[in-house]
Amino acid sequence: MAPQTMTVIEMSEAGGPEVLVPGQRPVPQPGDGEVVIRVAAAGVNGPDLVQRRGHYPPPKGASDLLGLEVSGEVVALGAGVERWQVGDRVCALTSGGGYAEHVAVLADHCLPVPEGVSTIDAAGLPETYFTVWSNVFFGHDVPEGGNFLVQGGAGGIGSTAVQLGAATGLQVFATADGPEACAWCAELGAHRAIDFRTEDFVEIVRAAGGADVTLDILGGDYVARHIKASRADGRIVSIAFNAGSKVSVDLMPMMLKRLTLTGSTLRSRPDAFKAAVARDLEARVWPHFAAGTLRPVTFATFPLEKAAEAHATMEAAQHRGKILLVPGA
Repeated sequence: MAPQTMTVIEMSEAGGPEVLVPGQRPVPQPGDGEVVIRVAAAGVNGPDLVQRRGHYPPPKGASDLLGLEVSGEVVALGAGVERWQVGDRVCALTSGGGYAEHVAVLADHCLPVPEGVSTIDAAGLPETYFTVWSNVFFGHDVPEGGNFLVQGGAGGIGSTAVQLGAATGLQVFATADGPEACAWCAELGAHRAIDFRTEDFVEIVRAAGGADVTLDILGGDYVARHIKASRADGRIVSIAFNAGSKVSVDLMPMMLKRLTLTGSTLRSRPDAFKAAVARDLEARVWPHFAAGTLRPVTFATFPLEKAAEAHATMEAAQHRGKILLVPGA
Protein backbone atom coordinates (compact mmCIF):
# COMPACT_ATOMS: atom_id res chain seq x y z
CA MET A 1 0.00 0.00 0.00
CA ALA A 2 1.28 3.46 -0.89
CA PRO A 3 2.18 5.61 2.14
CA GLN A 4 -0.36 8.19 3.21
CA THR A 5 2.04 10.43 5.14
CA MET A 6 5.63 11.52 4.61
CA THR A 7 8.50 13.15 6.43
CA VAL A 8 9.15 16.78 5.45
CA ILE A 9 11.36 19.60 6.70
CA GLU A 10 9.39 22.57 8.00
CA MET A 11 10.39 26.01 9.28
CA SER A 12 9.37 26.66 12.88
CA GLU A 13 9.90 30.37 12.11
CA ALA A 14 12.22 32.54 10.04
CA GLY A 15 15.79 32.44 11.25
CA GLY A 16 18.98 30.43 11.30
CA PRO A 17 19.48 26.80 10.27
CA GLU A 18 18.09 25.62 13.61
CA VAL A 19 14.54 26.60 12.55
CA LEU A 20 14.49 23.66 10.11
CA VAL A 21 12.74 20.76 11.84
CA PRO A 22 11.26 17.45 10.64
CA GLY A 23 7.49 17.15 10.38
CA GLN A 24 4.80 14.92 8.93
CA ARG A 25 2.39 15.78 6.12
CA PRO A 26 0.09 13.91 3.75
CA VAL A 27 1.68 12.56 0.59
CA PRO A 28 0.64 14.93 -2.24
CA GLN A 29 -1.69 13.88 -5.01
CA PRO A 30 -0.94 14.92 -8.61
CA GLY A 31 -2.97 17.72 -10.12
CA ASP A 32 -3.65 18.09 -13.84
CA GLY A 33 -0.38 17.97 -15.75
CA GLU A 34 1.60 16.95 -12.66
CA VAL A 35 3.55 13.92 -11.56
CA VAL A 36 4.36 12.84 -8.02
CA ILE A 37 8.02 11.98 -7.46
CA ARG A 38 9.32 9.78 -4.68
CA VAL A 39 12.31 11.89 -3.77
CA ALA A 40 15.73 10.24 -3.95
CA ALA A 41 17.49 13.53 -3.19
CA ALA A 42 16.80 17.26 -3.02
CA GLY A 43 19.25 20.04 -3.75
CA VAL A 44 20.10 22.79 -1.27
CA ASN A 45 20.35 26.19 -2.96
CA GLY A 46 20.96 29.83 -2.12
CA PRO A 47 17.27 30.79 -2.45
CA ASP A 48 16.45 28.16 0.19
CA LEU A 49 18.70 29.96 2.65
CA VAL A 50 17.14 33.32 1.81
CA GLN A 51 13.61 31.93 2.22
CA ARG A 52 14.58 30.36 5.55
CA ARG A 53 15.70 33.79 6.75
CA GLY A 54 12.28 35.20 5.83
CA HIS A 55 13.20 37.20 2.74
CA TYR A 56 12.05 35.07 -0.22
CA PRO A 57 8.40 34.04 0.14
CA PRO A 58 7.13 31.29 -2.17
CA PRO A 59 4.98 32.28 -5.16
CA LYS A 60 1.21 32.15 -4.82
CA GLY A 61 0.03 28.54 -4.85
CA ALA A 62 3.49 27.06 -4.24
CA SER A 63 4.38 24.84 -1.30
CA ASP A 64 5.63 26.58 1.83
CA LEU A 65 8.32 23.91 2.13
CA LEU A 66 11.83 24.64 0.93
CA GLY A 67 13.40 22.76 -1.96
CA LEU A 68 13.60 23.92 -5.58
CA GLU A 69 14.99 20.77 -7.21
CA VAL A 70 14.68 17.03 -6.73
CA SER A 71 15.44 13.71 -8.32
CA GLY A 72 13.71 10.40 -7.91
CA GLU A 73 11.09 8.04 -9.31
CA VAL A 74 7.71 8.94 -10.76
CA VAL A 75 5.05 7.19 -8.63
CA ALA A 76 1.80 8.85 -9.77
CA LEU A 77 0.51 10.67 -12.85
CA GLY A 78 -2.02 13.47 -13.07
CA ALA A 79 -4.53 13.93 -15.86
CA GLY A 80 -3.02 14.83 -19.21
CA VAL A 81 0.51 13.59 -18.51
CA GLU A 82 1.82 11.71 -21.54
CA ARG A 83 5.61 12.06 -21.49
CA TRP A 84 6.29 10.17 -18.25
CA GLN A 85 5.33 6.78 -16.86
CA VAL A 86 5.29 5.40 -13.33
CA GLY A 87 8.79 4.12 -12.61
CA ASP A 88 10.64 6.69 -14.73
CA ARG A 89 13.77 8.19 -13.20
CA VAL A 90 13.62 11.97 -13.42
CA CYS A 91 15.03 15.16 -12.01
CA ALA A 92 12.84 18.23 -11.77
CA LEU A 93 12.65 21.92 -11.06
CA THR A 94 10.05 22.69 -8.40
CA SER A 95 8.53 25.92 -7.11
CA GLY A 96 8.98 24.56 -3.56
CA GLY A 97 8.30 21.39 -1.63
CA GLY A 98 11.49 19.49 -2.40
CA TYR A 99 12.51 18.97 1.24
CA ALA A 100 10.16 15.99 1.55
CA GLU A 101 9.87 12.29 0.75
CA HIS A 102 7.38 13.01 -2.07
CA VAL A 103 6.65 16.10 -4.15
CA ALA A 104 4.15 16.99 -6.87
CA VAL A 105 5.79 18.66 -9.87
CA LEU A 106 4.60 19.87 -13.26
CA ALA A 107 5.46 17.14 -15.74
CA ASP A 108 6.84 19.70 -18.18
CA HIS A 109 9.44 20.75 -15.61
CA CYS A 110 10.89 17.24 -15.38
CA LEU A 111 13.90 15.92 -17.26
CA PRO A 112 15.22 12.38 -17.52
CA VAL A 113 18.18 11.56 -15.30
CA PRO A 114 21.08 12.06 -17.72
CA GLU A 115 22.95 9.04 -18.99
CA GLY A 116 25.93 8.33 -16.77
CA VAL A 117 24.55 10.28 -13.78
CA SER A 118 23.27 8.62 -10.61
CA THR A 119 19.73 9.36 -9.50
CA ILE A 120 20.97 11.03 -6.30
CA ASP A 121 23.55 13.22 -8.06
CA ALA A 122 20.89 14.30 -10.59
CA ALA A 123 19.11 16.21 -7.82
CA GLY A 124 21.85 18.82 -7.99
CA LEU A 125 21.28 19.61 -11.67
CA PRO A 126 17.92 21.36 -12.28
CA GLU A 127 18.17 24.60 -10.29
CA THR A 128 21.67 25.54 -11.41
CA TYR A 129 21.33 24.33 -15.00
CA PHE A 130 17.96 26.03 -15.51
CA THR A 131 19.39 29.22 -13.97
CA VAL A 132 22.66 29.38 -15.89
CA TRP A 133 21.23 28.18 -19.20
CA SER A 134 18.23 30.53 -19.15
CA ASN A 135 20.29 33.58 -18.15
CA VAL A 136 23.39 33.09 -20.26
CA PHE A 137 22.51 30.93 -23.26
CA PHE A 138 18.78 30.35 -23.85
CA GLY A 139 17.52 32.97 -26.30
CA HIS A 140 20.76 34.95 -26.10
CA ASP A 141 23.51 35.63 -28.62
CA VAL A 142 26.74 34.40 -27.03
CA PRO A 143 29.88 35.19 -29.08
CA GLU A 144 31.62 32.03 -30.24
CA GLY A 145 34.80 31.56 -28.24
CA GLY A 146 33.99 34.65 -26.15
CA ASN A 147 35.22 35.47 -22.66
CA PHE A 148 32.88 34.39 -19.87
CA LEU A 149 33.49 35.78 -16.37
CA VAL A 150 31.99 33.62 -13.61
CA GLN A 151 31.97 34.88 -10.04
CA GLY A 152 32.10 32.17 -7.37
CA GLY A 153 33.27 29.41 -9.67
CA ALA A 154 33.49 26.80 -6.92
CA GLY A 155 29.88 27.09 -5.76
CA GLY A 156 26.81 25.33 -7.12
CA ILE A 157 25.90 27.99 -9.68
CA GLY A 158 29.52 28.78 -10.45
CA SER A 159 30.64 25.21 -11.05
CA THR A 160 27.72 24.71 -13.41
CA ALA A 161 28.54 27.94 -15.27
CA VAL A 162 32.21 26.98 -15.60
CA GLN A 163 31.33 23.59 -17.07
CA LEU A 164 28.67 24.94 -19.42
CA GLY A 165 30.95 27.70 -20.62
CA ALA A 166 33.78 25.29 -21.32
CA ALA A 167 31.47 22.76 -22.98
CA THR A 168 30.14 25.43 -25.35
CA GLY A 169 33.59 26.69 -26.31
CA LEU A 170 33.83 29.85 -24.21
CA GLN A 171 36.99 31.05 -22.49
CA VAL A 172 35.94 30.87 -18.85
CA PHE A 173 37.45 33.15 -16.21
CA ALA A 174 36.31 31.97 -12.78
CA THR A 175 36.95 33.61 -9.42
CA ALA A 176 37.41 31.40 -6.37
CA ASP A 177 38.58 31.52 -2.76
CA GLY A 178 42.14 30.22 -2.54
CA PRO A 179 44.49 28.00 -4.55
CA GLU A 180 42.63 24.72 -3.96
CA ALA A 181 39.31 26.14 -5.12
CA CYS A 182 41.05 27.68 -8.13
CA ALA A 183 42.62 24.34 -9.02
CA TRP A 184 39.18 22.75 -8.86
CA CYS A 185 37.71 25.39 -11.18
CA ALA A 186 40.53 24.70 -13.63
CA GLU A 187 39.71 21.00 -13.45
CA LEU A 188 36.11 21.82 -14.35
CA GLY A 189 37.29 23.64 -17.47
CA ALA A 190 38.10 27.21 -16.49
CA HIS A 191 40.58 28.81 -18.88
CA ARG A 192 41.83 30.95 -16.00
CA ALA A 193 40.94 30.53 -12.34
CA ILE A 194 41.42 33.75 -10.36
CA ASP A 195 42.13 33.76 -6.62
CA PHE A 196 40.12 36.77 -5.53
CA ARG A 197 42.16 37.01 -2.32
CA THR A 198 45.39 37.79 -4.13
CA GLU A 199 44.47 38.69 -7.72
CA ASP A 200 42.43 41.40 -9.42
CA PHE A 201 39.94 39.80 -11.80
CA VAL A 202 39.40 43.15 -13.56
CA GLU A 203 43.02 43.41 -14.65
CA ILE A 204 43.20 39.77 -15.71
CA VAL A 205 40.00 39.81 -17.76
CA ARG A 206 40.79 43.17 -19.36
CA ALA A 207 44.22 41.86 -20.39
CA ALA A 208 42.40 39.06 -22.23
CA GLY A 209 40.22 41.55 -24.10
CA GLY A 210 37.37 41.96 -21.63
CA ALA A 211 34.35 39.86 -20.71
CA ASP A 212 31.66 39.25 -23.31
CA VAL A 213 29.34 37.82 -20.62
CA THR A 214 29.60 38.18 -16.84
CA LEU A 215 27.56 36.05 -14.44
CA ASP A 216 27.22 38.17 -11.29
CA ILE A 217 26.16 36.68 -7.94
CA LEU A 218 27.62 39.58 -5.94
CA GLY A 219 26.21 42.98 -6.88
CA GLY A 220 27.36 45.74 -4.53
CA ASP A 221 30.67 47.35 -5.41
CA TYR A 222 31.30 44.60 -7.94
CA VAL A 223 28.83 46.13 -10.40
CA ALA A 224 31.27 48.93 -11.26
CA ARG A 225 34.13 46.44 -11.47
CA HIS A 226 32.15 44.25 -13.84
CA ILE A 227 31.45 47.24 -16.06
CA LYS A 228 35.17 48.00 -16.12
CA ALA A 229 36.04 44.37 -16.91
CA SER A 230 33.55 44.11 -19.79
CA ARG A 231 34.35 44.23 -23.47
CA ALA A 232 32.34 46.58 -25.70
CA ASP A 233 28.83 45.19 -26.32
CA GLY A 234 29.22 42.88 -23.34
CA ARG A 235 26.41 41.60 -21.12
CA ILE A 236 26.35 41.52 -17.32
CA VAL A 237 23.76 39.18 -15.80
CA SER A 238 22.87 39.55 -12.12
CA ILE A 239 21.26 36.56 -10.44
CA ALA A 240 22.11 37.25 -6.78
CA PHE A 241 23.34 40.12 -4.61
CA ASN A 242 25.59 38.61 -1.96
CA ALA A 243 27.42 41.95 -1.64
CA GLY A 244 24.21 44.00 -1.69
CA SER A 245 21.54 45.06 -4.19
CA LYS A 246 21.83 48.84 -3.67
CA VAL A 247 24.80 50.49 -5.33
CA SER A 248 26.05 53.88 -6.48
CA VAL A 249 27.69 53.48 -9.87
CA ASP A 250 28.86 55.67 -12.74
CA LEU A 251 26.88 54.51 -15.77
CA MET A 252 28.87 56.48 -18.33
CA PRO A 253 31.20 53.51 -19.10
CA MET A 254 28.10 51.35 -19.65
CA MET A 255 26.88 53.78 -22.29
CA LEU A 256 30.28 54.17 -23.96
CA LYS A 257 30.77 50.39 -24.14
CA ARG A 258 27.13 49.72 -25.15
CA LEU A 259 26.77 47.22 -22.31
CA THR A 260 23.65 45.35 -21.29
CA LEU A 261 22.98 45.07 -17.55
CA THR A 262 20.23 42.58 -16.83
CA GLY A 263 19.06 40.05 -14.28
CA SER A 264 16.29 37.67 -13.36
CA THR A 265 14.92 35.27 -10.80
CA LEU A 266 13.88 31.83 -12.00
CA ARG A 267 11.21 30.87 -9.48
CA SER A 268 8.71 33.52 -10.58
CA ARG A 269 9.09 32.93 -14.33
CA PRO A 270 5.99 31.54 -16.12
CA ASP A 271 5.57 27.78 -16.21
CA ALA A 272 5.70 27.79 -20.01
CA PHE A 273 9.11 29.48 -19.94
CA LYS A 274 10.51 26.87 -17.57
CA ALA A 275 9.08 24.10 -19.74
CA ALA A 276 10.78 25.58 -22.81
CA VAL A 277 14.10 25.75 -20.94
CA ALA A 278 13.68 22.14 -19.84
CA ARG A 279 13.24 20.92 -23.40
CA ASP A 280 16.19 23.01 -24.59
CA LEU A 281 18.39 21.60 -21.82
CA GLU A 282 17.36 18.06 -22.70
CA ALA A 283 18.16 18.58 -26.38
CA ARG A 284 21.32 20.68 -26.18
CA VAL A 285 22.90 20.11 -22.76
CA TRP A 286 21.94 16.66 -21.44
CA PRO A 287 23.93 14.84 -24.22
CA HIS A 288 27.10 16.38 -22.78
CA PHE A 289 26.71 14.20 -19.67
CA ALA A 290 26.74 11.04 -21.76
CA ALA A 291 29.76 12.38 -23.66
CA GLY A 292 31.62 13.16 -20.44
CA THR A 293 31.97 16.88 -21.14
CA LEU A 294 29.65 17.67 -18.22
CA ARG A 295 29.43 15.97 -14.84
CA PRO A 296 27.52 16.46 -11.61
CA VAL A 297 29.45 18.11 -8.80
CA THR A 298 28.08 16.79 -5.51
CA PHE A 299 30.02 18.11 -2.53
CA ALA A 300 28.12 16.36 0.26
CA THR A 301 24.91 14.54 1.06
CA PHE A 302 22.97 14.81 4.32
CA PRO A 303 19.97 12.83 5.58
CA LEU A 304 16.78 14.83 5.05
CA GLU A 305 16.33 15.17 8.82
CA LYS A 306 19.71 16.96 9.01
CA ALA A 307 18.67 19.83 6.75
CA ALA A 308 19.79 22.32 9.41
CA GLU A 309 23.32 20.89 9.27
CA ALA A 310 23.26 21.07 5.47
CA HIS A 311 22.25 24.75 5.59
CA ALA A 312 24.99 25.52 8.11
CA THR A 313 27.52 23.84 5.84
CA MET A 314 26.38 25.90 2.86
CA GLU A 315 26.47 29.14 4.86
CA ALA A 316 30.09 28.41 5.84
CA ALA A 317 30.84 28.94 2.11
CA GLN A 318 33.62 26.35 2.02
CA HIS A 319 31.81 23.86 -0.21
CA ARG A 320 32.60 23.06 -3.83
CA GLY A 321 29.59 22.10 -5.89
CA LYS A 322 26.21 20.98 -4.63
CA ILE A 323 24.87 19.94 -1.22
CA LEU A 324 22.04 17.39 -1.28
CA LEU A 325 19.44 16.06 1.16
CA VAL A 326 18.62 12.35 0.97
CA PRO A 327 15.37 11.01 2.48
CA GLY A 328 15.80 7.74 4.34
CA ALA A 329 19.58 8.03 4.48
